[in-house]
Amino acid sequence: MPPLPNSSLTDAQRKAIADFKQTRHTDVFEGPFVPLVRSPELLRHVQRVGEYLRYRSALPRKLSEMAILLAARHWCQQFEWRIHAADAATAGLAADVIDSIAQGRRPLDMEDDEQVLYDFCSELFRNQSVSDITYERAVDVLHENGVIDAVGILGYYSLLAMVMNTARTATNDEVSHGLERFPN
Repeated sequence: MPPLPNSSLTDAQRKAIADFKQTRHTDVFEGPFVPLVRSPELLRHVQRVGEYLRYRSALPRKLSEMAILLAARHWCQQFEWRIHAADAATAGLAADVIDSIAQGRRPLDMEDDEQVLYDFCSELFRNQSVSDITYERAVDVLHENGVIDAVGILGYYSLLAMVMNTARTATNDEVSHGLERFPN
């Protein structure tokens, strides 16, 4: 789903784009938001949820970005990975951890909070639920609001990944960050 020409936008689509720009404080309108404009009401709500989860969640930024990478890897979503692998590195997630996630392997040298988040997210994706032990460890380290925000991040970025996978959103091949390892 390529960008729509301005001349073909409905009033609702124009309003949704303006709302996006006002909420995100940017003119950048790419990735999942290009296909989402086909449903302007959904775009308006989705981008507000994303603004909270990406910038104000209860998780420290490093863990938030790690959860996003786990969602991108789960959905083999290269556009999402390209943006968030760089953000995760900037937030302090070790290159070895990022590379292991890209390869679909459990990272070896994670900090305690990273291990807890990795186990929680991986188990949730794999089993569509988490064991009592995994849940209790997550609550002990991330607290209840962190657990719920982690689930929100996984859900939000899964939605965006499904939108982009459906719309065949193009990636920047020059910055693949190892995504050629993702299965087709």
